[in-house]
Amino acid sequence: MAQQLIISIGREYGSGGHEIAKRLAEKFDLHFYDKNLLEEIALEKNITADKLEKYDEIPRSVSRKVRGFSSSPEENTANMQFEYLRKMAENGKSFVIVGRCSETVLRDYSCMISIFILADLSCKIDWIASLQGISREKAEILINRKNKKRKDYHNYYCLQKWGYSQNYDLSINSSCLGIEKTTDILADYIQARINHGQHRRR
Repeated sequence: MAQQLIISIGREYGSGGHEIAKRLAEKFDLHFYDKNLLEEIALEKNITADKLEKYDEIPRSVSRKVRGFSSSPEENTANMQFEYLRKMAENGKSFVIVGRCSETVLRDYSCMISIFILADLSCKIDWIASLQGISREKAEILINRKNKKRKDYHNYYCLQKWGYSQNYDLSINSSCLGIEKTTDILADYIQARINHGQHRRR
């Protein structure tokens, strides 16, 4: 791709946001990052990814500063990801990134398009119950727990609230048309932004 393009995907758990993000990465031939971002960070820092994954997108635990450094592994893991995202953007890399407060972390890059994917609760329950092979009751409990963690994590690091429409270029309900059609609509929107020169609203 001649122009640098970064697609930031925020998502509710159960909305199909991860799957949509993967499909967009395929459509635009972009690197795809979600939890695998930690694998690259671990490789660079010569540590095992397992040590970082258990703290990924987790709200910060009680911590204190020691010589200017946080004692919270959750906070340190988050900051490593933010720094790595900025470095990739600064180096001109194009990619799709899921979560990680990326719509805020990369806000200063004009090549970034931010999207938030939500869904009706009944559709999220159907999706997670089928995906995980669990009852609808357990699926609803899991959805609520996961989304609370995402909200708490995001709102700790960002001024704008998680899922707040004005924090993103576009918010879309995947329940209305399903995963495939929602992906197609987003791809059309992204292509139109590319054709328009990717000038983002400020």
